[in-house]
Amino acid sequence: MDMATDAHQASKLAARRDLAAAYRLIAHFGLDDSIYTHISARAEAGKENFLINPYGYRFEEVTAANLVTVDLEGNVIDDPERAGINKAGFTIHSAIHEARPDVHCVLHTHSVAGVAVSCLEEGLLPLNQWSMEFHGRTAYHDYEGIALDLAERERLVADLGDKPVMVLRNHGMLVCGRTVGEAFKRMHNLERSCRAQLALMGSGMTIRRVDDALAEHTAQQYEKWDSDHGVTDHDPEWEAYLRLLKRIQPDFEG
Repeated sequence: MDMATDAHQASKLAARRDLAAAYRLIAHFGLDDSIYTHISARAEAGKENFLINPYGYRFEEVTAANLVTVDLEGNVIDDPERAGINKAGFTIHSAIHEARPDVHCVLHTHSVAGVAVSCLEEGLLPLNQWSMEFHGRTAYHDYEGIALDLAERERLVADLGDKPVMVLRNHGMLVCGRTVGEAFKRMHNLERSCRAQLALMGSGMTIRRVDDALAEHTAQQYEKWDSDHGVTDHDPEWEAYLRLLKRIQPDFEG
């Protein structure tokens, strides 16, 4: 086996490891929803086939080895556990992977805080440093029922546009990432933004707001950090999460 083949194989294994890690971390931080919601990642850089969790498995059960490979038409390419995939998950994730070649990972949650904010007419507000990351960078998609209708894919993609974050109205949250690590960190901040917003709204106190110019400045600061880390360079925050997981749930790589 030559060096190029070795590197290619290592990249494929890393994609599986990172996606399995994201599933475990989402469960660890309490953002999973039984066997529902999904995280997907391209099986190989630049390729259309993507990886997703086997149907019926809780996030804490996902490993690098049991991930399912599926194509954009819904054909299962590889299914080690013969479990199949969730059709609603396929609808959402396939639409974005097909329309956005810049997106490597798509992460969708139904957390209590995320669902609550998705039900607010005002949506997500730039009230603190966490939420300012998403200022002007959040799309909205109206609820159409459980995502089983493939025709919804066109509308979902049109609403998402080129943004990295989408509020699925009356449903939950969705983020895109150039890497699995970027998508996970983005969702972690989005979740904390939702929790903080709900805490502020329930406090009964006067909320101190920032102007759009400051919110935009902060969002650009986040983007600069992201451009310097996590794609061509190492991502220190994601590496820290991987160390945590290897300590507490080392079987995710199996």
